[in-house]
Amino acid sequence: MEAVEIRGNKTTNDLLREAGWFLLHTLFAVLNFALVMVAFWAVKPDPLSTEPKLLCTAAAFLVPMIGGFLAGRANRNTVARYVWISALIMFGVTVVHVLDLPTGAGLCDGCGPVDKLWRTFFSIDHGSGLMAGDGLLIGTWIPLSMIGYAVGSRIAIGVE
Repeated sequence: MEAVEIRGNKTTNDLLREAGWFLLHTLFAVLNFALVMVAFWAVKPDPLSTEPKLLCTAAAFLVPMIGGFLAGRANRNTVARYVWISALIMFGVTVVHVLDLPTGAGLCDGCGPVDKLWRTFFSIDHGSGLMAGDGLLIGTWIPLSMIGYAVGSRIAIGVE
């Protein structure tokens, strides 16, 4: 493969290597969040209670942030600071999916688009019922874990 120089003095191989690291760090962020989910699964909290959901929201940010900090200290890879872009893409795709879901009895009946999104992703006590009740998990906690990972990595590596 012939090395083509791209603007910024990076070759195609450099860009491929950075893309690979980006995907790997995104996977690390999700795996850090999976640790949080396993811990909550082992404890088996009340699914209708507010406190475990708030605690999981905090843990979804803090545990990957610690993981991102440790990863940043271990290999000093600056690509990890940009994992928040994966979070934006995932959140955006999930928003489009939720907006396309039909409403009905028990499923945010009569909700407008803003109320549909608010109740699916951010309401802890009064969810929309859309996405089988997994709006917090898929649309909030996973992207939040990616953002936490990026913040932890940014703290570890510093601003350049």
